[in-house]
Amino acid sequence: MACDIVFFLAPDDDTAAATRLRGPGGGFESVTCSSLEPDTAIAEWDMYFEEPSAEAPPREELYAWRPWPEWVTAPLNDGVEVFALPKRLTRALANASSVELEALADRWTARLWSEDGDDMTEDDLLAVLQGVARLAATAVSTGGGLYSWSY
Repeated sequence: MACDIVFFLAPDDDTAAATRLRGPGGGFESVTCSSLEPDTAIAEWDMYFEEPSAEAPPREELYAWRPWPEWVTAPLNDGVEVFALPKRLTRALANASSVELEALADRWTARLWSEDGDDMTEDDLLAVLQGVARLAATAVSTGGGLYSWSY
């Protein structure tokens, strides 16, 4: 499980890839959280907006979801990952209502609780989603991209 996750804005994949070694740092608008699997979260969010449901998807269905987030740098054995969020998810997050974000946060929390129990992240998942949605709105309006960096 990733320890530190940063969702951040970058103008393009090359700029996002350049964050690989040190993380996005203060030069990028970002939202930070911890103890989550960013690729699974991204896939779950995308699935929610494409096929809305209050129920969390079965694990097999979630892991079979396409498109899965794409790496912007080749993965190495150091545990660092930089993903680009799918453009359709970025648009969906940018246009999401507060009701949709709350429903997604509830579903996401339920799935994480069922998988991780007391070891679940202590982050406020609604606040994380709201922050990422704000980043998505900026990405859509500026033509940039939304990315996640994790270690």
